[in-house]
Amino acid sequence: MPTHLTFQQHLAGLHEATLMMSRHASAAGLDVAIPSCPEWTIRRLIGHQGRVHRWTSAVLRGERIDKDAVEKAGRSHSDPVEWLRDGAIELVTTLVATPEDADVMVFLPDAPPPRLFWARRQHHETAVHGVDALAAELGRLPRAEETWIGIDAALDGIDELLMGFVQREISPLRSAPGADPVTIAIRTPDAAYSWTVRVSEEPPVVVRHEGAAEADHADLMIEGPAVALYLALWHRGDEATGDGLALWEQMSV
Repeated sequence: MPTHLTFQQHLAGLHEATLMMSRHASAAGLDVAIPSCPEWTIRRLIGHQGRVHRWTSAVLRGERIDKDAVEKAGRSHSDPVEWLRDGAIELVTTLVATPEDADVMVFLPDAPPPRLFWARRQHHETAVHGVDALAAELGRLPRAEETWIGIDAALDGIDELLMGFVQREISPLRSAPGADPVTIAIRTPDAAYSWTVRVSEEPPVVVRHEGAAEADHADLMIEGPAVALYLALWHRGDEATGDGLALWEQMSV
């Protein structure tokens, strides 16, 4: 599950995503509901993301935190957006101070070295939730062109999702009991490669292909420009197309 981006690019992506999340959260208002996460408000979103940033910093330092208490503190803070920024600054500082060969826990298969893994994970974690804040401001799912996300970041995030999250033992993407396995092809005109996801009663199996030829033999398809595809696969956009989208709705992460 190699990353296409460097450590510094992931730090820059994390910084930009935090900035955009803060900006859109402030514009939306703390008690506004989020269309992409209907059970959440901006206040709850900030509590979640700020807790994740602080928890990641603790993991990198070999420490433990009370996650529930931290999230509650963020949600009740006098300035939750500033509290979010403070946690992101702490995270970046901790990432930079972490040795490249640090022995730190990771949780996705075939992961990059821990420092790079966590920089990448928090880049995309914050970007996806930044899109949630944008959706709250807009009152709808955003179009790809309305986000700040670039093609390279989107392709890297698609790779992390497909080659990492989708293939975990706990993946909910499964075929119905007794049903034949099906293969979903996922492709974008912005990349010279594509992916196939074999869905059965067992954990999904994903293969990254150099080229799109394998996609022609799949049972189902999901496709779109890279940023639109990134948003759709994370359930934050509706611009991707294909008959595989209905099955993909099972893929919650």
